[in-house]
Amino acid sequence: MQDFINNLPKLAKDKHNENKKFFAKLKKKPPKNLDYVMQDLHDDEFERTDCLECANCCKTTGPLFTDKDIDRISKHFRMKPQQFIEQYLRIDEENDYVLQSVPCTFLGADNYCSIYDVRPKACREFPHTDRKKFQQISNLTLKNVAICPAAFNIVETMKQKIK
Repeated sequence: MQDFINNLPKLAKDKHNENKKFFAKLKKKPPKNLDYVMQDLHDDEFERTDCLECANCCKTTGPLFTDKDIDRISKHFRMKPQQFIEQYLRIDEENDYVLQSVPCTFLGADNYCSIYDVRPKACREFPHTDRKKFQQISNLTLKNVAICPAAFNIVETMKQKIK
C-alpha cells in the first residue's frame, strides 16, 4: 500500500490529461444513472480499501472547517469556538478556516483520528466519490486522485464503466 501511496502523485499526473478530458465529456452529458453508478463504485472500492492503512489525506492535506464544525469540535474539547480557532486553525487565501499545519493535529501514529466522532464535514465526506451530481466536482476529484488511492481506483474503474 505504501508504494502505491508514494507513486500516487506521479500516477495521477500521468493520467491528468486523460482524466480532464473524461470529466469534460462527463460534465457535458452525464449519464442519467451517474449517481447510482458512483455510489456502487464508491461502495465496492471501500469494501477493499481500509483508510486506516493509508490516512494520506490526513497526512498531506487539511480540511476546511465550517462554523458548524468549529462549534461541534470546540464543544467536544469544552473550549470556546474562538479558543479552538486560535489554537488549531488559520484563515487561508480563500478566507476559509483550515488547520495551522499538516499532518492533521488530530491524527494519531496509528492513523486513528482523535476527533473521529466530531470530525469536520469535509473529512466525513472525503474523497467525495459518492456525492450526488458527481460531475460537478471534477476539479476536486482531479486533486483527490493524487492524494487518495481509493479515489484514484474509483476514477480508473469509472472510465472503464462509462464510455
